[in-house]
Amino acid sequence: MDGPSGTGKSTVSRRLAGACAAAYLDTGAMYRALTLAVLRAGLDGADPAAERIALGAVPNLQSVVDPDAPRILLSGEDVEAEIRGPAVTAAVSAVSAVPAVRAALVARQRTIVADAVVDGGIVVEGRDIGSVVVPDAPLKVYLTASEHVRAARRGAQDRKAGRTGDIAVVLADVRRRDRLDSTRRTSPLQVASDAVVLDTDELSVDDVLAELLRLVRERGLVT
Repeated sequence: MDGPSGTGKSTVSRRLAGACAAAYLDTGAMYRALTLAVLRAGLDGADPAAERIALGAVPNLQSVVDPDAPRILLSGEDVEAEIRGPAVTAAVSAVSAVPAVRAALVARQRTIVADAVVDGGIVVEGRDIGSVVVPDAPLKVYLTASEHVRAARRGAQDRKAGRTGDIAVVLADVRRRDRLDSTRRTSPLQVASDAVVLDTDELSVDDVLAELLRLVRERGLVT
């Protein structure tokens, strides 16, 4: 499941995994956790030393792939809430654009996927899943929505989590991340050639989930 921020990837991916009795992996949380490690070291995401800190934190990452209670652990600490804050959000695109960081996490993600496939399957969400991480996936979906709709959704998520933010600031951040994610040299955000593109502008979460379940059954991925 690929797509830019605010398209509903996390919500529908978790619900799809639950409905299919599959594991769930949020790859973006992994990049956010490494970004948190960089910030805790007192560095900016664009600092040349950030790469060393981020790579050093990779062995300390653990992704809990239960769709009912997904978590990301950094050196055993649950950092799920902290990685969603504005500081990490502002710096994650810079850290995730570092080629060595992406290579290290893609390798880790492929191992998680391979293990989960043996145990019954997995739903993976991110920005380069269908194009880079699992290019041979039996179903690839790219979720999209207008930037204004995505900004409104992001704002609602922030308010629900107790974070406040001006909608104009959220929209500017959505545009900034779109630009950075789609123009980075390594694994840019893009639609895989064989992906199903689903525009979620006018669709509820239930509508999107229903369409995803239809696709999963159509491909014979669940009985």
